[in-house]
Amino acid sequence: MNEMNRDYSDIIDLPHHVSTRHPQMSRHDRAAQFAPFAALTGYGDMIDEAGEKNAVAEDTVVFTADELDLP
Repeated sequence: MNEMNRDYSDIIDLPHHVSTRHPQMSRHDRAAQFAPFAALTGYGDMIDEAGEKNAVAEDTVVFTADELDLP
């Protein structure tokens, strides 16, 4: 028996408790409790706006140094 099982040997084989008072929470609701949350409200929107302002327009033409005929 490994050390962890020895620590819990008195309860390791007990049946899992199921409440008779509270209904079991759905997987969706339970997952929502552990879902990440926005610690800084509105920060994601600010990042998106900054990205839109700084994005290169699709019709912008980019030339390499070789393509430019500079003397």
